[in-house]
Formats: sequence, C-alpha cells, structure tokens
Amino acid sequence: MDRIANIHILTKRLIVMTFVSVLIFSAIFGLSYFFSQRFMMTWAGFLCGIVGGFVSIQQRIKTVSDEELTLLTRSWFPILLVPVFGGVFSLVLYCLFLSGIVSGSLFPVFYIPVPSNSIPDTDFMINLFTQTYPLTGPDFAKFLFWSFVAGFSERFVPQIISNVVQKSSEQSNPADRKSDS
Repeated sequence: MDRIANIHILTKRLIVMTFVSVLIFSAIFGLSYFFSQRFMMTWAGFLCGIVGGFVSIQQRIKTVSDEELTLLTRSWFPILLVPVFGGVFSLVLYCLFLSGIVSGSLFPVFYIPVPSNSIPDTDFMINLFTQTYPLTGPDFAKFLFWSFVAGFSERFVPQIISNVVQKSSEQSNPADRKSDS
C-alpha cells in the first residue's frame, strides 16, 4: 500500500477509537455522577488524557517512517498504547496537583475534604473520592487542559517526575553530607 492510503486507514482508526473512548468514558463519568459521584475528577482527567494521546498520534502521522506507518495500520495495539499512557499520565498529574507538588497560578486548585479524626478513616476516604473538586470554574478548565497536555505530550509528566526526584535528592544530599563528616 502507498503512504497516503496508510495515513487514511490510520486516521479512520484514530477517529473511531477516539469516538469509542469518549463514549465509554463519558458513560462511566455519567454513571459515577448519577449513582455514587465517586472518581468523577479521575474519569474526567483520564478521558482528557486519552483524547490528548489520540490527538498526539494524529499530529505525528505525517512524520513517521513508512515502516512505522505500515506497522501502525496492521495492529491496534500501538495505536491504543499512546492514549492509554496519556490517561495514566493524566492521573499521575492529578495526584501531583492534589498533593501540591505541582502548584502555581497556571495550575488548578482543588477543594480537598479534611479528615474529622487525626487518623483518616473510611468516611474520609469516601469524602475524598466524592468531594474533591476544583475550587472554581477556571480551576476546572485548568484541570482539563493539563490533563489533555499530559496525554498529548508524552514527555511532560515524566519530566515533572524527574524534576521532583532530582529536587528531592538535592534536598536530602546536604543532610547526608553533614552526617558523613
């Protein structure tokens, strides 16, 4: 097959898979809203990460080699792998937002319930999953945007993780040096 035919095949697959993914995760989001309201932000972020992954693949189609293009048109697995990583990276980024490791005016701020006891219990965990939301509309939009970016740019979240690990080791090294002296 020629390159243009392979690009058309791959584009059709991406459109179908994006539509099916959006449909499935929108249904899960809707069900969680109507029945338990748990993990709603998780599902919304995961969906945006998946869509970001699909858009990223579509953007890169024209630059892949003919061999890679042929491989992509013969198998569904490589096409699904990038969006799934995008969804996972969006969940990691969500955890980084909630923990405060990533913060600033460009990033969303969340309302997180406070445990009623000094030791978190089951009620706190239920509240954490049902009552953790962005504080404002702009914070919600920031959350969706950064979730999409986490899926679109496959190096974004791993770079944040590397930076956090590096800063953490730099902060622990001075103490190690003092104890070695």
